[in-house]
Amino acid sequence: MSLTDELLMGMTGPQCDAVRHVDGPLLVLAGPGSGKTRVITHRVAYLISQGVAPWHILAITFTNKAAAEMRERIEAMGLPGGTTVCTFHALAVRLLREFAEEAGLDRNFSIYDDSDQKAAMRQALEAAELDSKSNPPGRLLARISGYKNNLQTADQVAEQAGDFFNKTIAKAYRAYQAHLDKNNAVDFDDLLMKLALLLRDHPEIRERLNDRYRYVLVDEYQDTNQCQYQIARGLSLSHSNLCVTGDPDQSIYSWRGADIGNILAFEEDYPNATVVRLEENFRSTPEILKIADELIQGNSERKEKRLFTSKESGPPPQLVEFDSEYKEALGVATWIRQLRESGREYRDIAVFYRVNSMSRVLEEAMRRLGVPYQIVRGVEFFQRKEIKDMVAYLRFLANPSDQVSLRRIINTPTRGIGATTVERLFAESAMSGRDISEVLSGIEGLQSLGAAAKIKIKKFMELIAQLRGNLEGPVEDIVRMVFEETDYAKHLGKERSEDPLQNVEELINSAARYDEEAEEPSLVDYLQQIALVSDSDAYDSEAGCVSLMTLHAAKGLEFPVAVIVGVENGLIPHSRVGDSDRDLEEERRLLFVGITRAKQQLLLSYARNRTINGMSMATIRSPFVREMPSVIDESFAGYRDKDLATNNDSDDDWDDDPYAYDDDPYTMFRAGQLVRHPKLGVGRIQEVISLRENSKVVVQFTTGGRKTLVLKYANLEKLDYAD
Repeated sequence: MSLTDELLMGMTGPQCDAVRHVDGPLLVLAGPGSGKTRVITHRVAYLISQGVAPWHILAITFTNKAAAEMRERIEAMGLPGGTTVCTFHALAVRLLREFAEEAGLDRNFSIYDDSDQKAAMRQALEAAELDSKSNPPGRLLARISGYKNNLQTADQVAEQAGDFFNKTIAKAYRAYQAHLDKNNAVDFDDLLMKLALLLRDHPEIRERLNDRYRYVLVDEYQDTNQCQYQIARGLSLSHSNLCVTGDPDQSIYSWRGADIGNILAFEEDYPNATVVRLEENFRSTPEILKIADELIQGNSERKEKRLFTSKESGPPPQLVEFDSEYKEALGVATWIRQLRESGREYRDIAVFYRVNSMSRVLEEAMRRLGVPYQIVRGVEFFQRKEIKDMVAYLRFLANPSDQVSLRRIINTPTRGIGATTVERLFAESAMSGRDISEVLSGIEGLQSLGAAAKIKIKKFMELIAQLRGNLEGPVEDIVRMVFEETDYAKHLGKERSEDPLQNVEELINSAARYDEEAEEPSLVDYLQQIALVSDSDAYDSEAGCVSLMTLHAAKGLEFPVAVIVGVENGLIPHSRVGDSDRDLEEERRLLFVGITRAKQQLLLSYARNRTINGMSMATIRSPFVREMPSVIDESFAGYRDKDLATNNDSDDDWDDDPYAYDDDPYTMFRAGQLVRHPKLGVGRIQEVISLRENSKVVVQFTTGGRKTLVLKYANLEKLDYAD
């Protein structure tokens, strides 16, 4: 049997078409669970079998997990090495270090995470004499991120700013970017923007990279933003051997700049493109696929396809109502425990929610019922104080211009270097225009500091010099050296809890794993890897416990059993997304992604009342439920929490007062009616949700916006149209 036959064995016709395509643009519309990763890896193998050198192939993914899985599959196929498989951000780091001078950077640049960015923005606002209270750093950074995703520089934004508000943003953008430049640092958006501009503004580099990467494959193309679109296009401009895979129905990242239009317009960009549709699902049961397909038909921004599967039937997806989020959490935890008692492994089960804050009650319920769980939130580990401190040391060792890291470590652990001394150092750097390391090296000539302060700073710089002299060798040794030599280990040893020490040990372990896997380990490369960690990287399939995560983090994963909690209006769709069709379509896609993670069983749940901002608020189930008529609605069948949360002892503390109504006295209200609320004023009923004693209405008020009200508490007055 030939290699080609082996590669195509067991593949469907459309999969074979995608694998065998060699030259020219290719669009692979890949539905969830359609074997997309297999197609990409076999396509790489097929290209190599046709004589393409591995180093001429570039495969770009969106997550480290996906890249690692792809690399493992390629290695398992026994292919020669040399194919580049990485994320967009990792590729950007690699190329920006290679062409640092042309990109306006030093090779050892730091990569700032969210908290570093906020610290840098606060310092930039101070330098620009802008008030951080009236100009919150987080809000400014979000606006700047949008500009960078659209390849708009600070100068361009300043030129277009017409009013005071936009001029203020432009001023903050300029100050922030100047601060990053001075720190030899970039944020995540800079990585993509600088690479896109490098490809645009340096034709000789673009041609060189086009020759290096003669076949470019981009996964999850529906999630690309304008920078990523330009990078993919720029890397294939000379040969057009661009293969993109993706699914418009799974585009869920517009809030970070993703543009679904990139995949929808691929055939316009490349009129001679070959299009292959992968519609057969190898993951989910027909029942799960049916409600997913019913749901997504409500969207108009999509490429038409119909999911189907040859898998055996399974239990129908179920929708269950609970009195409150506490009952919901207990009910879900109880159901999971019952699954375990019937033979299902905990690691087979995942619970998805719309926002991270929803995990709290779920965690409490899991603990109370003895259900082991893991929170899939990888970024969170690197936000812990002790980890931030250690990483700041490492970054300052690698990049002497990194002021944000220096501020964090110069008096951690305490060295008697006070805040006033630190501010004088940075003031001198700002006024003189000298790099902060130059200021520290010339500390003797600084008139604003006393002798005692100079001695302490010199001692600190001697420590840094000693550490910088030992940056060769395994990264594990470097991290351990920093931990010991800075006295940080002794500092943490005084803590009452052992958690911080254990967390640093885990950081050291991560460095050891990096040393084992990296071809040429280096501190700069290790810092790059941990800077690009995403939430999905924290998922451990061998943990032997239930996984809790947001719907966004669930993208790319699959589980035999999935639970989606909080399927309520205000959560799915989320209240902050607005009422535009485009926003609602993305929320529908998000639920679609959650549903299609399930392989065999799916449970959807919602609470009639949920605590929001400290207040218990009446809720209604998501309008998306009506779009899935095949889901089994157990809300009115006496199923509720008394059947799921059977452990009565464990939920006494969360007991809700039962409502003492046997019928629905509010049948006089109808959609379209005018009503008056004692505080909110006049409005028109948009929807009536008949729940007997807990019937609710959705009312659009003239001045108070759109509200969901429980009728028995709302004190609504029915108005005649003449009123």
